[in-house]
Amino acid sequence: MLQAGTKIAVSVLAIAAIAGSPTLAQSTSGSSGQTVLPFAEPHFKGNVGTTFKDSDPAAFPKAVKAPEGAPNVLLVLLDDVGFGQFSVSGGGVPSPNMEKLASAGLFYNRFHTTALCSPTRAALLTGRNHQVAGTGIITELATGYDGYTGVIPKSTATVAEILRQNGYATAWIGKNHNTPIYETSPMGPYDHWPNGLGFNYFYGFMAGDTNQIRPYLFQNQTPIGTPDDPSYLLSTDLASKSIEWLKMAEAVEPGKPWFLYLAPAATHAPHQAPKELIAKFKGKFDMGWDEYRKQTFERQKRLGIVPQDAVLTPRPASLPAWDSLNVDQKKLYARMMEVFAAYGDHVDQEVGRVLDYVATLPDANNTMIIYIVGDNGSSAEGGLDGTLNENAFFNAYQMTYQQMLPRIDEIGRETFQPFPG
Repeated sequence: MLQAGTKIAVSVLAIAAIAGSPTLAQSTSGSSGQTVLPFAEPHFKGNVGTTFKDSDPAAFPKAVKAPEGAPNVLLVLLDDVGFGQFSVSGGGVPSPNMEKLASAGLFYNRFHTTALCSPTRAALLTGRNHQVAGTGIITELATGYDGYTGVIPKSTATVAEILRQNGYATAWIGKNHNTPIYETSPMGPYDHWPNGLGFNYFYGFMAGDTNQIRPYLFQNQTPIGTPDDPSYLLSTDLASKSIEWLKMAEAVEPGKPWFLYLAPAATHAPHQAPKELIAKFKGKFDMGWDEYRKQTFERQKRLGIVPQDAVLTPRPASLPAWDSLNVDQKKLYARMMEVFAAYGDHVDQEVGRVLDYVATLPDANNTMIIYIVGDNGSSAEGGLDGTLNENAFFNAYQMTYQQMLPRIDEIGRETFQPFPG
């Protein structure tokens, strides 16, 4: 498990190395030793006479085939997760599926990120520095400066493009925050959409975040709109689509290795979760953030992911002590954490369904799973008090706890797009 791996470039290049480089692939021409992609198009080597009797069509061009034994690769990337949030790393949000994977594999406690969604994801997918990948900032804030355009250049191929050209089936399911914002309309152009970045199939949303209950979705380049099922939840849908794609891949081309990039929206805002899961956490965080930090830190020591002689850093002076808050503030902030925990619990369950399905496949033992719990740390964009509408925050309007308290029971549902502080 790659909860917080070695450097981003190392993890991606490891995939490429194990899956097979261009020098190992069997090209359409049957040659090997090529070190540059794409492979040259095959040229007709037969003979054309005056009739078919004195003509030779030559052999039909062979498709590129991955090296014998090339593994499947499942890359899971969660969004905006702090190191002390899920139980797999000592946090208070249950993550039994992450723990199961970690216990059966390797667990890393360092992951170098750019602390922003688009740049980290561009670096992860290309194995390059985020500026080299043209993504020095989130795509919504792209500029004309070199390295900040939001355009991943063709010369900086994604790992999916390398694998696709070496005989892999590839899919991207979930969040796409790596297409320039001005190219995300149905008019395209589509060169920088997932299908133009090496992925045969895409299903998900084109933004930094989306509503978990009423998202706007795309399949490849086709907008399919917003689901109208009242019980709809995005994490469930993404997991189901992942399993559907894996079933299709195994049914149509069972001998072909696959690369699946699953990027759920969780736990990025808006924080929304099933009512029954939110109720499950009622009262679980009434101890407040000061005590939560202490408990998490001690659990991390017991897990061995922080040194035994480590000392908990002091609470920043800008953050008030939990005991200094009034009753209403404590009630509101505890509710926000309950919703976040339910949101995290839910995505662990749904990604767990994908992991369980992968384990049933005939080639499960030849599958590399990299699970990165967070493209960057938890977000504080909601401010100290948080907000019920992230659009209010991005328009420089900060809600107060007095404004939010009357709607406390609606936090976590479709009505609002909460962005806790």
